[in-house]
Amino acid sequence: MMNPAPRHRGPSRRRFIRGLGVGLALPPLAVFSQDRSSPPKETHGRGKMLLISNNLGVLPESFFPSETGPQYQASPYLEELQLFREDLTVFSGLSHPAVAGGHSTENCFLTAAKDPTGSGFRNTISLDQFAASRLPQSTRFPTLNLGVNIDKANRSLSWTRDGILLPAEDRPSKLFEKLFVQGSVEAVDRQLHRLRQRGSILDAVAQDLRRFRTQLPREDQTRLDQYATSIRELEIRLQISGEWETKPKPVPQKEPPVDITDRSKFFDKFEQMLAMAVLALETHSTRIVTLMVDAFATPVFEIDTELRSLQGYHNLSHHGQVAEKVDQLRQVDLRQMRLLRTLLADLAARGDGNARLLDQVMVLYGSNMGDSNTHENTNLPILLAGGGFQHGRHVAFDRQHNTPLANLFVSMLQQLGLDTGQFASSTGSLSGLDPLS
Repeated sequence: MMNPAPRHRGPSRRRFIRGLGVGLALPPLAVFSQDRSSPPKETHGRGKMLLISNNLGVLPESFFPSETGPQYQASPYLEELQLFREDLTVFSGLSHPAVAGGHSTENCFLTAAKDPTGSGFRNTISLDQFAASRLPQSTRFPTLNLGVNIDKANRSLSWTRDGILLPAEDRPSKLFEKLFVQGSVEAVDRQLHRLRQRGSILDAVAQDLRRFRTQLPREDQTRLDQYATSIRELEIRLQISGEWETKPKPVPQKEPPVDITDRSKFFDKFEQMLAMAVLALETHSTRIVTLMVDAFATPVFEIDTELRSLQGYHNLSHHGQVAEKVDQLRQVDLRQMRLLRTLLADLAARGDGNARLLDQVMVLYGSNMGDSNTHENTNLPILLAGGGFQHGRHVAFDRQHNTPLANLFVSMLQQLGLDTGQFASSTGSLSGLDPLS
């Protein structure tokens, strides 16, 4: 009897990871899967970003203006923001190409990763992490990822280069402690020791990667080289983190917040987290903040002190044109617009000398849902305020054949000072949006 042909004994992902002896995730290789990534490019930048998404969106008919350009008539929702009309731009006709599937798109708002309902879907790097990987770390935290009523294990605006979810912080008290509470000398020493330990692990992994590289085909060698670049990036971040540990934290002019644990107090929690985001940006603790408002996970909630929603936010969003539900949603959306107005006023009132913080911070508000009632993911509601752009207009694109939302992301990255013309599904920067001269 003939012996069977020997089985292919190429590199085993499990064997390699076990051989490393550390809990560091190996990237997907063609030997194991089909995934691609691009190496980072280090550069210098300026400006800040606050990126906000409500994963159930707003009622589109009350959000978008009918007219375009600077002379547009404000819609009912934009009436709430009239005080800052010259500080914001409203967009229509933007969405992510091939990002469809209703609620499954919520994790793709800042990534534009295609086909989220497809078999084997893997998310891609989010706008905040892309920017942070290319900007010098001039603040204690490269980014802060926040949430309101968020399902932390399953939803986030922030995703790594390899499509790994970064959990959002949903407790203002913990965020305040992270930003402003100085640890004892012993606590700082312990943290520095942990950072040194992580650095030594990375050194060991880098050696094993070099040995493992010789067993791979060329395309996977390239992928592994990109992974090694990620390790070098992390080494640099660990070194910078160690330097920041020895520096005193800023002293805020506010008392520590008290966490609101009642999920029905949705707007109180939203307002509290917006205030924390402003505080982090004002104290130069970070340049980039993301905030996911998880309306999907919000139960029956207070619309105001005398009115509660008929149903949980998700069920309410599927209004089916029932007048009472639509009326409640309109009140919910209007209150969101008033929170945004308070946010913009807060940013406009802060700053150094004659420079408003609002002129430094790009505030993006939007959603992955164009219409939650029908699960549409096109013609997304998008507002951009501040950040040194020429504002005061409605920039309209084709509502049937949308322009990639990632084009706006490219313009924002360029405003940060990054020399890039590409992000995710973009076809370039966004026309109709120009920086102030």
